[in-house]
Amino acid sequence: MSPDFEPARRLVRAHYDVLDGATAQNVRQILSERLAPDCHWYGMHPFHEQTGPDAIAQTFWEPFLTSFTGVQRREDIFFAGLNEIDGFQGRWTCSMGHLMGLFDAPFLGIPPHGKIAMLRYAEFNQVEDGKIIRSALFVDLIHLMMQAGLSPLTHEQTGAHLVQPGPRTHDGLLFAPADPAASAITLARINAMIGSINHANAAAKPPTPQEELARDWNDDMIWWGPAGIGATATIDRYIVQHQGPFRRGITDRVYNGHLCRMAEGNYGAFFGWPNLTLTNGGGFMGLPATDQPADMRVVDVYRRSGDKLSENWVFIDILHFLKMQGVDVLADITS
Repeated sequence: MSPDFEPARRLVRAHYDVLDGATAQNVRQILSERLAPDCHWYGMHPFHEQTGPDAIAQTFWEPFLTSFTGVQRREDIFFAGLNEIDGFQGRWTCSMGHLMGLFDAPFLGIPPHGKIAMLRYAEFNQVEDGKIIRSALFVDLIHLMMQAGLSPLTHEQTGAHLVQPGPRTHDGLLFAPADPAASAITLARINAMIGSINHANAAAKPPTPQEELARDWNDDMIWWGPAGIGATATIDRYIVQHQGPFRRGITDRVYNGHLCRMAEGNYGAFFGWPNLTLTNGGGFMGLPATDQPADMRVVDVYRRSGDKLSENWVFIDILHFLKMQGVDVLADITS
């Protein structure tokens, strides 16, 4: 993989530096400085897809900066790379962490408490000819609701709820190029892991969950899942607290692929739109069983340790997944 993505890294870092001081009044101008006029933006429910800086600002950034005071980007992971999905042509960056601010005014009907709130985020940006031409911003709104004292879901999540830290190794900010050989190893391991999942789902006699996961994961893995599912650690507890409930509840899994999949050094990530189309045939997340297919828009960010994966930060557009099954969480909290 060619390391020729330094211009993308520099442009996005400069964009974040200026955006860190943005207000609801000037964020349109700030976005227009580095986003292409036709930049295509992928946002979770209720933001969805937008085109151009004005629409992106109006849909997400202006309401967010009106509700949150003194916003800081608390970044835990940043890296750049070439997109495997288009034959390693597109130059992308991935950033992950929290947008921290004082929650001072209602946001999407979520009541403020005037205290620090941490909005989990993962963002991908594609850079071409000195502009951001595509961008995806995933934020964990259910996590924010829980910080505001709401219980927006009807079920008890199977993993832990907490403000999630960055990498155990504290080395996730890759502001300089990493060894391309290490990047290739990380991407190969992510692809092997995807293959292991597909093999297990298709096999007439699938491996045990422990056998499947041990191929690609270290035993002390940590899975930082989205609110509504939660975080879990070790292969055995991951099976009990996420994989088992997911596979018992989900039927007719269709893999749709990714828009971006990339790696740099020991870190890698992907997102799809949607990654999966699923049927909640067994009552996943406390919902009654249904034959209605629903989409999952998912981000996975990985840290590799040795020759296997050790940490995985996951964002799922759960609000969209639920709404496709007739459950409108945002409408429920304002009714």
